[in-house]
Order: sequence, then C-alpha cells, then structure tokens
Amino acid sequence: MSTKRIYLEFPPDVAEKPVVYHLVKDYDLMINILKAEITPKEEGRMLLEVSGDNQNMLKGLEMIRELGIKIGNVEEKLKINQEKCIDCGSCTAVCLQDALVISPLDYKLVFYPEKCTMCKLCIPACPFDCIEIEV
Repeated sequence: MSTKRIYLEFPPDVAEKPVVYHLVKDYDLMINILKAEITPKEEGRMLLEVSGDNQNMLKGLEMIRELGIKIGNVEEKLKINQEKCIDCGSCTAVCLQDALVISPLDYKLVFYPEKCTMCKLCIPACPFDCIEIEV
C-alpha cells in the first residue's frame, strides 16, 4: 500500500464527472481531498492524497488520464527560484502547513511538498517573486 499526493487539472467537459467516486468505488482507493476548485463548465483543480494498492493506483491514474485530466505532483507545480531566493523567510510566515520552513542548521529555505496544500499564500508573501505555480 502506498500514498501519493497528486494535483489534478480538469478540462471543462470533465469537471462535472464523478471522478473521485470512481477512484474509490472502482479502484478501491482511499481519497483525501486536500483542496478543490471545481466549477461546472469551467476548468477545475484538485489536490488529492491517494492511498491504496500500487496496481489499483496505477489503473486509477490511467483512468484519470484517459478522461483528459492532467496529473501532476505538488513538487512539479510549486517552483522556488533558488537563484533569486535570499532565504528571508517571508513565505514561511504565511505557510499554515509548515511546507516552507527555514532550516535551523543553515538558515536556508526548505520546501516539504508532502505538506503543501497549494493554498498559494506564499506567492504574494515573497518580496522577490521567487515562488510560482507552473501551469
């Protein structure tokens, strides 16, 4: 059994389909919806924590892809430009999940994607525009 955090982007024609229901019912996966922005007839986004048998997870993710839903990992979506970042910690002040922290060892910014809920509060908090969401 494994657990994976995935970020889904729904095209308008799929936003009304019961995708999560089918992941649970047809593939015996446990789903924890961490964040969802789904509007009928518009694009949607959802952050899920998916747990279950590896084979069932692969089959469920394949079903999602066949529907035209894009699948990504949080660490692929949230990008921190390390060249511009001065490790000031402004983003850590607004990160409610402690996904962004300053290391007490070297005072460098550390990103924990497994804690990130893609709330995007860190983006405007960064005074140097070092954080962005890739689309």
